[in-house]
Amino acid sequence: MVLRSKNSFLSRSWIGFLYVCGAGLTITQPAFSQSGQIPLQDFSSFKNPSSSWQIAGDVSASLLKPNVLNTAKGTGILVNMPGKKAHGEDLYSNLEHGDMDLELDYMMASGSNSGIYFQGRYEFQLLDSWGVRSPKPGDNGGIYERWDDSKPEGQKGYQGYAPRQNSSKAPGLWQHLKVSFQAPRFDASGKKTENARIIRAELNGVVIHENLELMGPTRGSIGGGDEKATGPLRIQGDHGAVAFKNIQIKQFDQPIPELSNLQYSVYKGRYDANVNLAAQKAEAQGSVAKLTANAGPLSQEYQILYKGTLKVKAAGEYTFVLNGQGGAALVKINNQVVVPFGQRGGKANLSAGDLPVEIIYGREGDRGNPALGISIAGPGIREFYTGDAITPDDTDPILVTAETNTILRSFMDIGNRTRVVHAVSVGSPEKLHYTYDLDKGMIVQLWRGDFLETTPMWHERGNGTARAQGVKQLFGMPYFTLGRLASQQDAWKTDSAGTSYRPKGYVLDEKDRPTFKYQIFGSNVTDVIRVSEDGHGISREITVTEPAGDLYAKLAEGTQIEAGEKDQYVIDGKQYYLQLLDAGGAKPVVRDAGNRKELIIPVKGKLSYSILF
Repeated sequence: MVLRSKNSFLSRSWIGFLYVCGAGLTITQPAFSQSGQIPLQDFSSFKNPSSSWQIAGDVSASLLKPNVLNTAKGTGILVNMPGKKAHGEDLYSNLEHGDMDLELDYMMASGSNSGIYFQGRYEFQLLDSWGVRSPKPGDNGGIYERWDDSKPEGQKGYQGYAPRQNSSKAPGLWQHLKVSFQAPRFDASGKKTENARIIRAELNGVVIHENLELMGPTRGSIGGGDEKATGPLRIQGDHGAVAFKNIQIKQFDQPIPELSNLQYSVYKGRYDANVNLAAQKAEAQGSVAKLTANAGPLSQEYQILYKGTLKVKAAGEYTFVLNGQGGAALVKINNQVVVPFGQRGGKANLSAGDLPVEIIYGREGDRGNPALGISIAGPGIREFYTGDAITPDDTDPILVTAETNTILRSFMDIGNRTRVVHAVSVGSPEKLHYTYDLDKGMIVQLWRGDFLETTPMWHERGNGTARAQGVKQLFGMPYFTLGRLASQQDAWKTDSAGTSYRPKGYVLDEKDRPTFKYQIFGSNVTDVIRVSEDGHGISREITVTEPAGDLYAKLAEGTQIEAGEKDQYVIDGKQYYLQLLDAGGAKPVVRDAGNRKELIIPVKGKLSYSILF
């Protein structure tokens, strides 16, 4: 086990980045605006699709057949399958976009290659990079290289960006992508004044890029390498089989509101909603160019009343988030309270025009560094920030790596409301890790990437909690892996009553890999979990001495459970694979459990299966 702490940009707030990039932002109007979900009932949102593109109702892939997707009739999924009969060509959107947020789900066929070009010029790589340990710019989630054929071999590609870590899933599984793109800026004469940027990118819930400057178009861009304020969304279609669904776009094409004419008055004392500050004597008054908590001579126990104008260019609903560090703040617009004192944010429907605004900052004692600022988002406006710089959390994160097989016991939060208090997290150099619940005999999560962040566990007093780092696959709220059922329709029991469950810890093999042991229903159980050498998944072998005749194992649960290739199941809307290896002749059963599905199987002494994701 290796502990290291790292002062990472990941710990900085999103608003802190907006402060850096939002000041003086100039938005260039695109040709037209379109936001929302792209309909995939037909090709009306795209230009002249080639014969390799189709609309389907479902799609699946085989791990054994490269570059093949299987489709079913229907709508809602965009599929590309280039081949000898259907020559693949890139697909272009009708819309022309500038600044944009893109969110979608995509599926790669085995060995497949594709990409998304923002403005038709900057490629975000899509690739079957399953199991790659050290990703490169050409891997899944990378920003593809720029290219210069005049350079020597080995130097033609340059200025590409690899993802921070490989967050890819297996072929045939849905992957979730979120990208915030900022278009290049141009002055009135057409000269470029600022490069394009990837503000932030998340793949399968993991941040893989932040604040990347794109010095120019990547290889294969349209326009011969030129750059413009707008361009089409383009999907590479000539390389490999790929599918997309739930394509959401949000364009930011409106000028940002301006907070101007800021006049301040500083008063002694804490904030009191019943006190009319305008009737009090001010300690200092003046004007400022932007909000600050440090106007005037006072350092603690004071209030600042700002009055000014919010110039709103486009009517609609706006969201406001306050930074009132070292105290609290309040916002009024048009004499209406939008963010009450002490609350973080609020929303308001605003008309276009010059609107009066009041902001009160109340400094409380001497805690923290005083800071005041506000972030604003609205129709066609990406969230921006104005005010004092955000002070990032300077706690140096405590990270645990798994350069060898590594075990750490801690609390582990699963979802938003469930805490596993006897969790054993097992890390591997294959960069595939899992957490085992000693109270249930269950694998509660599996993840790929970095191992653990233990800052909450060990910083200052700590709360005993560790956090998995990387793309996670949760297996539902904790449940007992083994249970007794009078019939196959009995509900799975959620408590230990009548189970006589007794954890017996674990023993280590010669490679420091644990085998878990426990007793349940009077039987002794050994539970052996091993990570595959290629990092694609885990295998599990459960052995039960003299099992009761009505003993079952619950292998999986999810919204959907689909039968795949021989003894293989695709779980929870194609989130992961479960492959049954040896069940001693027992047959699995997929059954309804409320609004979900469960995969259960009788246990006859030994049971083995694998999980791939």
